[in-house]
Amino acid sequence: MELLWFYIAIILALSDIIHGKLMWNVFNDFYVVFAGFVNEIVSSPVHGWVIHEILEAIFNIVVLSIIFLSLEIGILGGLVHLSIDIAHTLFLKDKNPIIHRALHFVIESLFFILIYGF
Repeated sequence: MELLWFYIAIILALSDIIHGKLMWNVFNDFYVVFAGFVNEIVSSPVHGWVIHEILEAIFNIVVLSIIFLSLEIGILGGLVHLSIDIAHTLFLKDKNPIIHRALHFVIESLFFILIYGF
């Protein structure tokens, strides 16, 4: 139980990578068409981006909930990941993939250490 925070952060990182690979490599055509539908429905590109991030959070919630058999871990992981994605998109201009992954891993680890680490 002492390393649960670490396992959650690792699975979140893997889930993020899997989501990217699935959406851009496997379901690319569907994703582009879906983005076109979303763009027609919402009033601005920002709303479309928020919808994308929420759908990614739902993906993370499902993956974490299944792997850890805990809806609580799934929801917390998805929400913290969503919060970090929104914050770093708004406030950080560096899009280096390694810095992106490291930022997520450190903040998600600290979040789950506070909850499950003690």
